[in-house]
Amino acid sequence: MTDEEFSEKIARLLENDIDDGETVKAHLAAGRPIYYCEDAYPSEIIREWPDGRRELVTITRDDTVIVVRPL
Repeated sequence: MTDEEFSEKIARLLENDIDDGETVKAHLAAGRPIYYCEDAYPSEIIREWPDGRRELVTITRDDTVIVVRPL
């Protein structure tokens, strides 16, 4: 599996995750980023930091997060 295929797989899993928002709030309140997908960036992963910064990222097979570009 290529890194791109792996990132697409992660993106699909994130799209299917159902959350009432409490987990997101807890992660951000603890100072951790959250990861999600949006229709505006199909097949891409967005990382959002507690301060509101957002980035498009790729995640490699060894769990390294690579910033593609800031949003």
